[in-house]
Amino acid sequence: MANALQELVKIRLEQQGWSYGDVARRGGIPRSTVHHLATAERVTRMPQQATLEGLARGLELPLDSVRRAAAEACGIHLYFEETPGTPADPEVATLIASVQQLSPADRRHVTALVESLLRNTGADTGADTGTRTGTPTGHDTDPHPGTNPHPDTD
Repeated sequence: MANALQELVKIRLEQQGWSYGDVARRGGIPRSTVHHLATAERVTRMPQQATLEGLARGLELPLDSVRRAAAEACGIHLYFEETPGTPADPEVATLIASVQQLSPADRRHVTALVESLLRNTGADTGADTGTRTGTPTGHDTDPHPGTNPHPDTD
């Protein structure tokens, strides 16, 4: 059974009468990359942004369509909640989707790391009230950031 990216490429090539080389030339990416993405039964990791952009150019399709097909082929579900007219940030979408695949304990570690980074960069402009929205139910924020309350779980 073909994955979403294979289907997208196959259908577009058939519709336009293009070869892998045609897509590669228009997209500015190697023919071998186009061939691999079009024929790999399983895409093990999300292609680089430049590869997705080149494939979208080569297929003459919107980047978002190619990105979604590639993500689905990798088993990642992307969530976009941008304001209309605001460009999507593919790294944020991939990060959000990937975090959902982590264990609850690992998600808490990621949350603590992000909160620590926000505090350290000054990006967190709101007052710290001791609680965070988005914290998993039943899990308060770590009162001692940077320390592991369960050292045997690392």
